[in-house]
Amino acid sequence: MASSEENILEDLESMIYNFPPSVQAVIEKVLPSNDPLDQPDFNPVDYINALFPTEQSLSNIDDVINNMEQQVQTIDKEIRSVVRNQSNNSQDGKAALEEAQKSIRQLFVHIKDIKAKAEQSEETVKEITRDIKQLDFAKKNLTQSITTLNHLHMLVDGVETLKDLTKKKQYGEIIMPLQAIMEVMQYFNIYMDIPQIKELSDQVQQIHVELANQITTDFKEAFSGQNPKHFAQLTEGCLVLSVLDPKVKKELLTWFVSMQLQEYTHLFDENQDFAWLDKIDRRYAWIKKHLLDFESKFASIFPQDWEVSERIAVQFCHITREDLSKLMHKRTPEIDVKLLLQAIQKTTNFENLLSKRFLGVTLEDQNKQEKKQATGATAGAIAVATGDANAPGNPFETETTEKSQVEPEKPMASPFANLIGKCFESYLYIYIESLDRNLSELIEKFVADCKAHPPGAGAYEGNEGPSSVLSSCADLFVSYKKCMLQCTQLSSGSIMLSLAETFQKYLREYAVKILQNNLPKIGGASIGSSVSSITREFRDLSTSGFIQNFQSFLKEGESGSRFSKEEQARICCILTTAEYCLETTQQLEEKLRLKTDKIYADKINLSQEQDIFHGVISNCIQLLVQDLELACEPALNAMIKMQWSTIESVGDQSGYVSTIVSHLRQTVPSIRDQLASCRKYFTQLCVKFVSSFIPKLTQQIFKCKPLSTVGAEQLLLDVHMLKTALLDLPSTGCQIQRKAPATYTKVVIKGMTTAEMILKIVMSPTESPSGFAEQCRKLLPDLKIPEFQKILDMKGLRKTEQVQLVEEFKQRLSIDTSAELRSSVTQESPEHEAGRIKKLEKLIKKRM
Repeated sequence: MASSEENILEDLESMIYNFPPSVQAVIEKVLPSNDPLDQPDFNPVDYINALFPTEQSLSNIDDVINNMEQQVQTIDKEIRSVVRNQSNNSQDGKAALEEAQKSIRQLFVHIKDIKAKAEQSEETVKEITRDIKQLDFAKKNLTQSITTLNHLHMLVDGVETLKDLTKKKQYGEIIMPLQAIMEVMQYFNIYMDIPQIKELSDQVQQIHVELANQITTDFKEAFSGQNPKHFAQLTEGCLVLSVLDPKVKKELLTWFVSMQLQEYTHLFDENQDFAWLDKIDRRYAWIKKHLLDFESKFASIFPQDWEVSERIAVQFCHITREDLSKLMHKRTPEIDVKLLLQAIQKTTNFENLLSKRFLGVTLEDQNKQEKKQATGATAGAIAVATGDANAPGNPFETETTEKSQVEPEKPMASPFANLIGKCFESYLYIYIESLDRNLSELIEKFVADCKAHPPGAGAYEGNEGPSSVLSSCADLFVSYKKCMLQCTQLSSGSIMLSLAETFQKYLREYAVKILQNNLPKIGGASIGSSVSSITREFRDLSTSGFIQNFQSFLKEGESGSRFSKEEQARICCILTTAEYCLETTQQLEEKLRLKTDKIYADKINLSQEQDIFHGVISNCIQLLVQDLELACEPALNAMIKMQWSTIESVGDQSGYVSTIVSHLRQTVPSIRDQLASCRKYFTQLCVKFVSSFIPKLTQQIFKCKPLSTVGAEQLLLDVHMLKTALLDLPSTGCQIQRKAPATYTKVVIKGMTTAEMILKIVMSPTESPSGFAEQCRKLLPDLKIPEFQKILDMKGLRKTEQVQLVEEFKQRLSIDTSAELRSSVTQESPEHEAGRIKKLEKLIKKRM
């Protein structure tokens, strides 16, 4: 049977024609249809299922087949009609095609005639313009010949004139003819194969050489002998050199600048006392005086566009940088941070002075190359930003607004920036080492201040406002800001990585020494002692390990005494400080990356330090939660000591409930007010408290046994009152009632509802074991056998009475579990339906 059905399917598939998608798209445009039989993805099984959705609908199968046969007959008639029309249209098409071919032949004849006439017209125009072109060529050649003859005459006369003026050293009269001759020589460059032209060109070149040597010699004789009478002639000579080969001018300027700085190289030789960094300002004083003398005596000799003063200053910078590099390399042990920073500051001031005095034209090309290769630049004076150290505001948030005050004018585009100061970059590690020592002293000062004045001390002396951030925290980040500004003005290269590492080191030290170690004692030991085993190498500090040590330490101190109000205030103060440190550290990381060169910026990562501050915050919250729980324990212990079986009537809430509610209403508002600046952590505190308190309450309820029905009702009332108090806990004592966060409300309702359901089960009768088991599964679907037995103990049932109830509950539990498994496995079982469809499909194929 199966093979016959497969053969039928193969025959049907062989009769189906599948058109390409493009053809199918055209068919759908020309013959749009919504009939399922016309669709390219037609599925006979789906179509049959649609016609016969149920077995009862098979009674209409004859009517359906008759309708299909009528549709087939209708389609056959339409096909025959279309075929007839197509045969008639083919005759008309042939006639139209013949007419079109005849018209095309006539059009081709007309085009051929037009082309022949156009060719005749072109030949006529060529004959008319041939003579005109010949006249134009003759005129052009004559004009070029006359121009060449005139230029040749000018060249011959100019060469003789230049020779005569050169011998007489009449430089002022040479300039004009020299420029004219050079322009004429450019015209004759294409005629250099003519011997006479080549000879004139050699004579002009010889004149250039003689002028260059002659003027250079005049300069050396004039400045060697200091003979003022030749200076006027030298001015005219400079104008001549400006016309000659630029190489001549460059060589002359190199000699002249070197001569001007001979005295400097002797005075500040590395063996001289004036050469060391402590007298670096004398170098700059010398060049300032020398430039003033030069401009007063010799500036008029040289053309202004030669920028001789700037060239002298630039060469001075190059010589100074090389000399200082060699000197510092030899005397590195003598360099301290004060001497280094003073030298950099004076050097930077001098470079700024040069940038204001000169345009940097002679350095423009060189500066472009250096900017491509530079990884850091020494630029700007070492300015220290002033700020209020007592203000907890984030110093890195206001940096952009204070930028105009910190760096009023920082000409980053100046070519003189870092021209000398580049030699100091390899010694900036001295600055980082000094910074490390200063920050270490600052941390030790913070530690001493905390010992003298613990965080939160005096918070309850008539003032219960929000906890403020520790002033030491603000001092640390203001100091960081100053250091970062200084370092970015020294360099923005690899030194910024060292600065970031130093910042990381003391962020970790602050987190441990100031925050963690100052958390109050609990259970007779300080929180700082719990981390005494952590390695002093803060680079390898593990935040998760610290939190685990802290949590285990809390368990050891659960039996300890509660915190005082001052200790509670200290915890809140440390929490708000840790949050401030966390946010500021994130922004510090962004600023460091922004001010560091791109090749180093990606290596700056302060995520580990942020994790440490996260850990401090979690520890503070856990301490506060532990404190709240410790205060509730006596009341919970009193709860299980009550004689619940002897209660005769339900009254108001029990005394232990009042104690718990009173404690929460006294403590939580104080904590909320102190954490007003970090509301989200107060919410976390509430969630963690109820997540820990409610399971403990549930376990205490299991211990309240035996319970009478009235006792269970009283306990249910107590639980309901506690539930109401916990739901209002985040806003308790607040003048403006706010709705508790959804996450908190969800935890309270889920936990307290479980407690209420336990008590309702206790109140349920047990006469019918199956009914009691069903009630348990209904009220608490997740109830397990151990908890079920605890409920039976609460009811005061004997072990023999519990046996049948436990067995019934186990059976109910197994039945529910198997039912869930069956429902998950047999959600869809299509085997039966598939068999029916195959039978129907086979029947229809046979009928067709």
